[in-house]
Amino acid sequence: MNFTVTHRDGAARRGKLVLPHGEVDTPQFMPVGTVASVKAIAPDDLQAMDAQIILGNTYHLLLRPGPDLVAEMGGLHRFMSWDRCILTDSGGFQVYSLAEQRKITEEGAVFRSHLDGSRQELTPEKATRIQIQLGSDILMAFDECPPSQSERAYHEESLARTTRWAKRCKDEWLKDRKGELFGIVQGGLYKDLRERHAQEIAELDFPGNALGGFSVGEEPQAMWEGVAHAAPLLPADKPRYLMGVGTPEDLVRCVLAGVDLFDCVLPTRVARNGLLFTREGRLQIKAARYAKDPKPPDEQCGCYTCRTFSRAYLRHLFAAQELLAFRLNSLHNLTFYLDLMRGLRQAIEQGTARKYAEQFIALDRPASGC
Repeated sequence: MNFTVTHRDGAARRGKLVLPHGEVDTPQFMPVGTVASVKAIAPDDLQAMDAQIILGNTYHLLLRPGPDLVAEMGGLHRFMSWDRCILTDSGGFQVYSLAEQRKITEEGAVFRSHLDGSRQELTPEKATRIQIQLGSDILMAFDECPPSQSERAYHEESLARTTRWAKRCKDEWLKDRKGELFGIVQGGLYKDLRERHAQEIAELDFPGNALGGFSVGEEPQAMWEGVAHAAPLLPADKPRYLMGVGTPEDLVRCVLAGVDLFDCVLPTRVARNGLLFTREGRLQIKAARYAKDPKPPDEQCGCYTCRTFSRAYLRHLFAAQELLAFRLNSLHNLTFYLDLMRGLRQAIEQGTARKYAEQFIALDRPASGC
């Protein structure tokens, strides 16, 4: 892996990340393909919108179809016919948020599958080994992700365990050194804990680092302040990844704080509920006012949806519960996110990132009449 920061504008960084399956321009958003598929979207759709890297998940792929099968089929890239970069999350967040009857010990996490109730176990070694089997370009260390409202004492206990787990993940990864392993910094909203944990993870000298434990129950303002404090604590010469965040405004604000990589299910999830992000504000396509609207969702967008279809047609598809609505809405929202990141990269190069962000945030609101 090679990472170079080519431009800076305040804390914001413009860079290039070179991985085995291609180059990634940063800051960058990663569409989420949790179970080896971005919901309602095919790989050729992703290539058409120039997605450079997508995300898969250890927890979900462990449950089905299983890492042994994926490895037998040639790895995750070949299995899902995606020849660009893939980052896989280690499953720590899913154990916290989805698994039933979970028990966290020094060894790892024992839990019941949310699919069939079967007993499962993830340890730092197993989570790392699964990601190696999948053939990920970027692997994530196995961590514990406590809710931000957890007591300080639990956060201290949890992040100490996460550091011990991170060491075990690195030891397992070094046996083969396939892909690039990123460490994860926890600590909730406690600034001193973030500082302590960032130092501990930095000392382990991972190829890249991530901020975990944000956007897990706290107010947006608290999250923005926490990221603005924590991002500069991560090594400046390595990529910085903010996990599971977020809204377009979240991305803009956190790019200004110095974050390079993002992922979130939000653009495809809300697309399936009829919410479209546009350059004129957020648009609820199911609103009656769009029943006879001949305009595209976003007249400034070049995606297939906006080039081809009217708001009236998209509203009809959604009202009729046609599956095509999921695809067309998701195509647009993901294109919007990737265009937003392209705009931020250009603004950083030009030294106008803060102005760009302020103008965008002023427009990122419900569209008039919605």
